[in-house]
Amino acid sequence: MVDVAFQPNSVAATRSTRKRSSLRATLKRKSTAAFLMTLPLILLIVILVVYPAFYSLHLATLNKSMQHFVGLGNFQFLFKRDTFWLVVEQSCIFAISAVVFKAVIGFIVAHFVHNIPAKGQRKWRGMLLVPWVIPPAMSTLAWLWLFDPSYSAFNYTLSFFGIGPIAWTGDPNWARFSVILVNVWYGAPFFMIMYLASLKSVPDQLYEAAAIDGANWWQRIWYVTLPMMRNIIAITTLFSLIVTFANFDIVRILTAGGPLDHTHIFATWAFRVGIEGSDIPLGASVSLFMFPILAIAAVFILRDINKRGNEA
Repeated sequence: MVDVAFQPNSVAATRSTRKRSSLRATLKRKSTAAFLMTLPLILLIVILVVYPAFYSLHLATLNKSMQHFVGLGNFQFLFKRDTFWLVVEQSCIFAISAVVFKAVIGFIVAHFVHNIPAKGQRKWRGMLLVPWVIPPAMSTLAWLWLFDPSYSAFNYTLSFFGIGPIAWTGDPNWARFSVILVNVWYGAPFFMIMYLASLKSVPDQLYEAAAIDGANWWQRIWYVTLPMMRNIIAITTLFSLIVTFANFDIVRILTAGGPLDHTHIFATWAFRVGIEGSDIPLGASVSLFMFPILAIAAVFILRDINKRGNEA
């Protein structure tokens, strides 16, 4: 009778032991541990990115008073406005031009720093990262003073060569050039540090073998450096393209979209329409138009990376 009485307790203890052991086994799995470690970041992305994106999609289907459902009415209204297509054109010119110049300058500067002796590299890296570390709003204010129509330091310097004065933010073409220049100045150090890290991973034996085969410096870059850095170049370009398309502070502070809306990009015009124009659903529609453009770019870039990974 005693043995019968204690049998249920022993069975329960065995089951609890099995549960604890299975829990330990689950926690020991690398995939489970990795998921638990990234769970806070996933939740943060859901709260700060996914939810606002879906809420913006909901707002874009409402009318100006945000009380009636209009479906795609806001997008149809935008497609009929010439200013909207001007913003699309300007956004593409701004983003593509800035990313190309940042990539080229970052690549050149990364090679310059990479070839400096190890003792001097830390100093150069620190100085070259200063534009990227300074808050964009603060640095853009400094550039605004440099472009000032009355006291421009650039115009003062050009006057010694008999050039100018130039209406840096008053002429549409020069205003476009100005916002691209400031964005390149701010973003090129990011490309530099990414490319520099990638250059450190290229084995010196490859350069030695290429030199033995008679390759000059350009052939070593084209056939050794670029193939080894292609994935880093693609990922950095995609990230910078997304950030540049969504840029707000540089254009807002430097030109506020002027003159005559010729420097507006998606973010600044969405602010103008949605916040200053008190039409939040229409502003949400403007900002959402970035998604298909960036999605197409991401598909092409990531597909190319995946293709190279499969070939390797």
